[in-house]
Amino acid sequence: SNDKVAGCHVVTQQQQQQQQLLSACDEIAEDATSDSAAVAAEQTGEAVTSKPNPVLLGVGRRQVKRKAVLRHPGSFCNFSFVHSASCFAPEIKRGSRRGSREQKMDRLSSTAILPEAFQGARDDITEQLGVVWQQIKAPVIVPLLRLSVLLCLAMSVMLFVEKVYMAVVIVLVKLFRRRPETRYKWEPMGDDAELGNAAYPMVLVQIPMYNEKEVYQLSIGAACGLSWPSDRIIIQVLDDSTDPAIKELVQIECRRWASKGVNIKYEIRDNRNGYKAGALKEGMKHSYVKQCDYVAVFDADFQPEPDFLWRTIPFLVHNPQIGLVQGRWKFGNAFLPLADTPSSSSPSSLCFVLVLPAHLLCFTPRLRSSEMVPLHQSPCLRRILDFLTSLCYACIAVNSNECLMTRMQEMSLDYHFTVEQEVGSSTYAFFGFNGTAGVWRIAALNEAGGWKDRTTVEDMDLAVRASLKGWKFIFLGDLKVKSELPSTLKAYRYQQHRWSCGPANLFRKMAMDIARNKNVTLWTKVHVIYSFFFVRKIVAHIVTFIFYCVVIPATVLVPEVEVPNWGLVYIPSTITLLNAVGTPRSLHLLVFWILFENVMSLHRTKATLIGLLEAGRVNEWVVTEKLGDVMKTKVAAKAARKPRIRIGDRLHLLELFTGAYLFFCGCYDLSFGKNHYYLYLFLQAITFFVVGFGYVGTFVPQP
Repeated sequence: SNDKVAGCHVVTQQQQQQQQLLSACDEIAEDATSDSAAVAAEQTGEAVTSKPNPVLLGVGRRQVKRKAVLRHPGSFCNFSFVHSASCFAPEIKRGSRRGSREQKMDRLSSTAILPEAFQGARDDITEQLGVVWQQIKAPVIVPLLRLSVLLCLAMSVMLFVEKVYMAVVIVLVKLFRRRPETRYKWEPMGDDAELGNAAYPMVLVQIPMYNEKEVYQLSIGAACGLSWPSDRIIIQVLDDSTDPAIKELVQIECRRWASKGVNIKYEIRDNRNGYKAGALKEGMKHSYVKQCDYVAVFDADFQPEPDFLWRTIPFLVHNPQIGLVQGRWKFGNAFLPLADTPSSSSPSSLCFVLVLPAHLLCFTPRLRSSEMVPLHQSPCLRRILDFLTSLCYACIAVNSNECLMTRMQEMSLDYHFTVEQEVGSSTYAFFGFNGTAGVWRIAALNEAGGWKDRTTVEDMDLAVRASLKGWKFIFLGDLKVKSELPSTLKAYRYQQHRWSCGPANLFRKMAMDIARNKNVTLWTKVHVIYSFFFVRKIVAHIVTFIFYCVVIPATVLVPEVEVPNWGLVYIPSTITLLNAVGTPRSLHLLVFWILFENVMSLHRTKATLIGLLEAGRVNEWVVTEKLGDVMKTKVAAKAARKPRIRIGDRLHLLELFTGAYLFFCGCYDLSFGKNHYYLYLFLQAITFFVVGFGYVGTFVPQP
C-alpha cells in the first residue's frame, strides 16, 4: 500500500509540473497575441484589444504537449517548448511587454523543469569545491599537515645535530693537526740495494670503462704515467664498450703504451653483467693478479698525478690494519691565471682572481697582466694574497666553471670531501669508498667478499663489508685526483639517482648485519647505521624536498598550521652555511645553490624511496655521460649553427608540476597570507621552471 501511495504521489507531482508548463505557455501565447494586436493597431489606427487569439493559444498548447513529455520521474523536460511558443510572436520593438514576458518566464519554478537531483549543477563549481575543502580541512587536512610538520622538524633537528657535530670535529682536527701522517706510520719507499725493485710491492691499476670515447686517452695515459717501478705495476683496462669502433680505439691506445714498455692488459667480457662491479670482479680473476698486493681503481675520466702511488702505498705497507687509502677528487687545475700565458698559475694569482667580480660571474676566463701587474708585483700585496689563498684555497674543477650547474656540484662535493670523509677517517676510521681514486689492500678486498653487484653503489657496499671485518680506512685530503663533473642535466640526474637509490637500498640490505656484527664497537655501529646511512643518505634527501617544497608551501593554504621560526629560518640557515664553508670561492652563489639543491632533492627523494622499497629502477645503472675536451670542442663548433632541439629532450614534467604547485602557493600567499612566504616560493618555483624547461647545464644537440 505504501508503494501505491508513493506512486500516486509521483504521478501527482508530474501532473502538477506539466500543468505549470501549460499555464506558462498560455501566458506566453497571450502576450504574443497582445503584441501582434498592438502592432496591427499601430498600422491601422484601431484600438488595441486584450482578447487572446484562440488559434495561437491552441497551437501553443499542442506544441508544449508534444515537447514537454516526462519519460520517467528522473528525467528532465525539453526546453524547446520556449522556442515553439515564441516562434508565433512577430518581431516587435523591445519594450515593456517583452520585459513582462521575461519576468513571467523567470517565475517558472526550477522544479518544473529540473528535478531536485540536478539543482546542484547550477551552483558554481568553485563554491562546491570550497564546501568540500571546508568539510575535510579541520578533521583531516589540518591534523595530517601538523603531523608532517612535526616529523620534518624532527628530521631537521637530526640533520642539524649531525652537521654541527661534523663541524666541531673538523675544527678540532685542523686545530690539533691530526693529519694521517701523525696518526699512522708513514715512511717513504726507498731503494733496497740487495732486493732492488723487488722491495716494492706489486700494484694493479684497474680502469673500468664503457664507451668512453671522449676520455679514454686521458685516463690510460695518466695511469701509464704513474711513477712506480715498471716491473712492479700492471695497468688493467677493463673495456665493456658495446661500440666496436670505440673498442678498436681503446685497444690501439693500449698497444701504443705497451710498445713503450708499459705492462698494460686490455681485457673485455662477453656481457655486461654486474656493470662496473662485474667488470672489476672479472678483472680480479686473471692469473697475473695473484702476484699483486694492492689494487688502485680509477674511473675513465680520472687522471692521477705521477706521485699518487708514492703517497698512498706507504700507508698500506707500514700499517697492516689499513685496508683502504682514499684520495680526494680534484675538479681540475684550471686556475684562471692573471698572465697572458696559461702557465702562470701562482697561488696569489688565483686568489686575486677569486675576488674579482668579473671572475665571480665566470664571464672572463683570463685577465690581462698589463691591467694587474703593478698591484700583483707588490711584495706586500703578494704576501697578503698568498695568505688569503691559504685560507680559502679551493680546487677548481676541470670543468667546474663550464656552467652554473657544475659550480653547484663543486660546492656539494667539496663539503663531502673536506668534511664528511675527513670526519669519518679521523674518528671511526670509516667512510664510504668513492669508487675511484683509491688503493685497496687485496687481502682486505677478498676477506670482505670482493665486488658485489647487488646495488648500484658497489664501492660503498665493499667499504661497509670491509669495515665490519675490522679493516680501517684513511682519507688523504691533500691527495687530489683530477676528474670531470657531469655538465649535462640528463647525466647529472642519472648520477644523482644512482647515488641516492644505491645507499638507501644498501641500508635496507645491511642494517641488520651491521647491528649483529661483533667485530666492531657499539659506537662504530651507531655511526654507520645512524649517522652514515640514516641521517646523511636518507633523512637529508627526504627532509629537503618534503619540508621545503611540499609541507611549507602547504601551510600557506592551511593557515591553521604554523611552522616555528627556528625550524623555518635558523636551522636551515645554519645547515646551509656549514655546507658552504667547503667552497669559499662560491659563497656568492649560495642562494642559487640552495634553490638548485631543492630541485635536485626531488629526484634524490624519489630515488631514496625506490631504494628503500626496492622497486622500479632500484638496480638501474646508467654510465655518467662525459663530454671531454674533444666533445666540448665539437659542441662549441656546432653552436654557430642552429642546433636541432627536440622538445621532449628539454621538458621535465616533474619539475614543471612542482614549480606550478609552488607558484600557486606563492600567489595564494601573496593574496591572502601574512608570513611573506611568497618571496621564497616564487624564487623556488622559477628555479623548478628553469630546470623543468631544460635551461640548466650544457645542452648537447641531437645530430
